[in-house]
Amino acid sequence: MTLTAPPAARPAAGGPDLTRAALSGRRRFTNHLATAAIWVAVLLAVIPLALVTYTVLAKGGGVMSLSFLNEDIPNSYRREGGGMGPAIVGTLLITGMAALMAIPLGVFGAIYLNEYGKQRPLARVIRLMSDVMTGVPSIVMGLFIYISWVLLVGEQTGFAGALALACLMLPVVIRSSEEMLRLVPDELRQASMALGARKWKTTLTVVLPAAISGITSGSLLAVARAAGETAPIIIVTGIVFSPNWNLFDGSNTALPAQIFRNASQPFPAAQDRAWGAALTLIVIVLGFTIIARFISSRFAIKER
Repeated sequence: MTLTAPPAARPAAGGPDLTRAALSGRRRFTNHLATAAIWVAVLLAVIPLALVTYTVLAKGGGVMSLSFLNEDIPNSYRREGGGMGPAIVGTLLITGMAALMAIPLGVFGAIYLNEYGKQRPLARVIRLMSDVMTGVPSIVMGLFIYISWVLLVGEQTGFAGALALACLMLPVVIRSSEEMLRLVPDELRQASMALGARKWKTTLTVVLPAAISGITSGSLLAVARAAGETAPIIIVTGIVFSPNWNLFDGSNTALPAQIFRNASQPFPAAQDRAWGAALTLIVIVLGFTIIARFISSRFAIKER
């Protein structure tokens, strides 16, 4: 008696093909659904930004003129006309001085944290204090500078405003720069030191150029935040109606302070000046952004 093996079961016609088609269709549907959700999120983020931009352009564009950018601030909120020349000068001087103090110190602090401090106790304390300072309200920083500097010197000055803004910028620069330095591959450091370069020279000539684009972007975020702060400027700088080019002598003012002061008044002339100052501040921040992007692109081209 001969035993024969039963014939192998044949798969149902089109079974695997139907399964693959179903899986492919499900993936395409999931991909389209995720893409649609992303576009909806983008629209939800763009719509408020577009509305704010349109409102500022519509209300501030009618006030904008060369005389508005050059003339002094009226000493009465009821008075029509006038300009924001002193506030523009004060914004550029105060923000520039704050950036001059905070950006180098913040980058050096980030270099210590990432290249030297690592997980040492001092480095951990600096990171903790940077995180705490990032969440401190600007009014608290203004009060700190008022007590520690204005009362000591005896007068409100533009330099006091620069100190307050520098304290707000410093933790942002430190944390963002440290993250950018952390992204630089360790192989670059090891290759440079294998060729005989010391650690400080490796950091200066290899690590910093590799991270300069991200550091510039982080510094830009800090400058943008500082340029729009109102409370510290009102507390520590005082108010002026004509340009004061000396940060160390006499009161000063800035665009955010003038926006607050004029927008809080019931007079149409003051509110028009507030919209014009808001548009001017947006243009200044946009200019800083373009300059930073240009610098980042130039460094990226050199790296290639």
